[in-house]
Amino acid sequence: MYQLDLPWLLLLLPVPLLVWWLLPPKRETSTSIRLPFFDQVARAAGVTPSEGSVVARRGWVQTAVLALAWCLIVIALARPQYVDPPIEKKEPQRDILLALDLSQSMEAKDFRTPQGALESRIDAVRQVVAGFIGKRGGDRIGLIAFGDAPYPLAPFTMDHALVRTMVEDLMPGIAGPRTALGDSLGLAIRMFEKTTVPEKVLILLTDGNDTASKMPPLKAVEVAKAKNVTIHTIGIGDPDATGEDKLDLATLKQIAASSGGQYFFGGNQQELATIYDTLDRMTPEDQKVLTWRPRTELFHWPTAAAAVLLGGYYLISGGAGLIRRRAPG
Repeated sequence: MYQLDLPWLLLLLPVPLLVWWLLPPKRETSTSIRLPFFDQVARAAGVTPSEGSVVARRGWVQTAVLALAWCLIVIALARPQYVDPPIEKKEPQRDILLALDLSQSMEAKDFRTPQGALESRIDAVRQVVAGFIGKRGGDRIGLIAFGDAPYPLAPFTMDHALVRTMVEDLMPGIAGPRTALGDSLGLAIRMFEKTTVPEKVLILLTDGNDTASKMPPLKAVEVAKAKNVTIHTIGIGDPDATGEDKLDLATLKQIAASSGGQYFFGGNQQELATIYDTLDRMTPEDQKVLTWRPRTELFHWPTAAAAVLLGGYYLISGGAGLIRRRAPG
């Protein structure tokens, strides 16, 4: 659509009429050459002398040209614009970081599918996490994998296809056989320090006990709480296992409770899918919509038209006058 950015400047349109009405031509007396035979010259010319100034009259063509040029100038001052359709940009208000345990125990085939078949823990995690990512269209998602140490695999991004591809390529043991739970929390906190979104959510999934961290998990949770990071913990695997494969339920529950999150336990693929559905409902999409309309300035068109109109008129009238003066009498 077309619009005027400063439409109130159209009030300037009647200014020339007001000037003509309020400021008439100035009249003044000036000396002139005295001719002793002025009366004879006037009679010979057929002119009757009179007192007062002589105001040249404008023709209707000149008046129309000047009026149109003034209108074009005022329109240019009002800044005509072409406004494009509105463009919307959705700005995410939440960053979700997935921290996935890739210790060797994730190869264990003790997860049952809805059909009753057994599959490895990592296969179940791949499918369920990929489905969760697909539902978070309005959030930025990051990815951490941890074993002997935590490794950032994907920064916070809206490129969810990339994150899903990385999740599909995860292999147990690539980060080492042990579980560095506390260190993964520390890495997550550092990643959240660079974000400015109002909500920061960490989803921590593990099937073992912390056996490789330099930072105690509960100490890391204190820092996360101070930085307003909410941690949801998900335990998978066998709670009755021992050693490296033992699931420290008490620590996972305390991590979630201390940060304002929730603890979940997924014993099979269906339970794990239910957990992510619950998380999806707990963190509904929340986006800030930014709207703007691109504008194209058009003031140069009426300005150029006014210049061409005035230049053309005075060029033609001046040429016509020159021709008349040079014409034989």
